[in-house]
This record gives sequence, structure tokens and C-alpha cells, in this order.
Amino acid sequence: MVKVEFLGPINKDSLDLDISNLNELSTILKEEEETSKWLESCAIAVNDTLVSTKDFVLNDGDKVSLLPPVCGG
Repeated sequence: MVKVEFLGPINKDSLDLDISNLNELSTILKEEEETSKWLESCAIAVNDTLVSTKDFVLNDGDKVSLLPPVCGG
């Protein structure tokens, strides 16, 4: 399972999903109105490292974070 967390104003509880890459996550999140609007503007981190491709392979126990641009820092 992969833990998916939503930071900042996304306002969604974390999910535990059986997925193998970020492409699968994108497909799932596009189906939900509250998350689909954030997908184009969010940065994505896997295990606290930013990634830039949806083909990134996920392993059991990985943590994916959606980082909206307002998280700042």
C-alpha cells in the first residue's frame, strides 16, 4: 500500500491505495471533484523528494504528498 497525503488547503484525509505508479494515482484523483482541480497546480513528492514524472514507480510503504503552490516555505 502507498500512503497519499494532501497538504495545505486541499482539505482531504490521507488515503492508503494499492497503486504502482503516479499515473494510477492521477487517474483515481481525477475522478474526485475535490482533488481533480488541484492536480494541475500541485507538486508531487514521493518519500519527501520531489518527482516530475507520472511514470515514477511506487513501492509498498511509499508516501506520496500533494503539495499545492500555497504551501510555500
